[in-house]
Amino acid sequence: MILSGPEDLAVLALAVLLDLTLGEPPTWAHPTVWMGKHIAFVERWMPKKGIFGLVAGLGMALVMPAIWGTEMYVLSAYLKDAHTIAYILVGAVLLKTTFSVRLLHREAALIRGHLERGDLKQVRGRMPSLVSRDPSNLSAEQATAATVESVSENISDSFLAPWLFFALFGLPGAFVYRMINTLDSMIGYRGVYEYLGKASARLDDLVNLVPARLAGLLLVAASAFLPGQQMARAWRIMWRDHGRTQSPNAGWTMSGMAGALGVQLQKVDPDVGYQLGDGERPVEPKDITRTIQSMYLVALFGLVIAFAITYTRGSVF
Repeated sequence: MILSGPEDLAVLALAVLLDLTLGEPPTWAHPTVWMGKHIAFVERWMPKKGIFGLVAGLGMALVMPAIWGTEMYVLSAYLKDAHTIAYILVGAVLLKTTFSVRLLHREAALIRGHLERGDLKQVRGRMPSLVSRDPSNLSAEQATAATVESVSENISDSFLAPWLFFALFGLPGAFVYRMINTLDSMIGYRGVYEYLGKASARLDDLVNLVPARLAGLLLVAASAFLPGQQMARAWRIMWRDHGRTQSPNAGWTMSGMAGALGVQLQKVDPDVGYQLGDGERPVEPKDITRTIQSMYLVALFGLVIAFAITYTRGSVF
């Protein structure tokens, strides 16, 4: 049975408040860090190539999220039986660790500040916190565009998707999602993880299909209310360019953001490169601020949707 109840509304509200006011817990106490250590420990013993690598990767993709989801199911049930207040307080702390709005804002704002001061060394030093590409040769304009891309892409998996999974399935759902996403971020790449990480990458694509498209639509809607953005252009570019990225999900928010701002976002790579938007003007550091504004408005819209689903789930179950 899916864990449900009106107390989950309080859990979600308090978790968002914790994120916006306190930010991230210490590294040693962060469940996502524990997930990473869990993955690293198991990965060391797994075959990496051929059919054995594929089978091992499929096992990791299915079993490890199930372990974390089961743990949260049992803990949630125990806390609910113990006391409603205990469930709300502990549940909110745990849920907060599955998403982050404030951290995404902070990292993007730090890069924007370095760009405005013309300190490219600091910009390149901070870029790995947001992007996976090599930042050593990025120009100021490329770093600005990469930051806009990263913030818009992460709208879905940084907070919207965890909220939706919590709204549908409670704490177990949020933790299953975060484990799937962490597996993809650690082993869902080509190269040494071509076989071992394939199942994790595909599963991550699957669970993000709806959140990414919803995030794109909400981002387009947000552009109607924000200065320096155009809703009609955001809609047109999103529908035209969303399929240009290698990921079936990332292009929805990135192309929508490019259209909303009237800039071009691109990644120069012979294998996974893309070009989004028409580039009506050069991208500028202020576009990072505009993207952060979009992120917060999408978060507001997404939170309303998550509350509505949570309330409905509590009423039905």
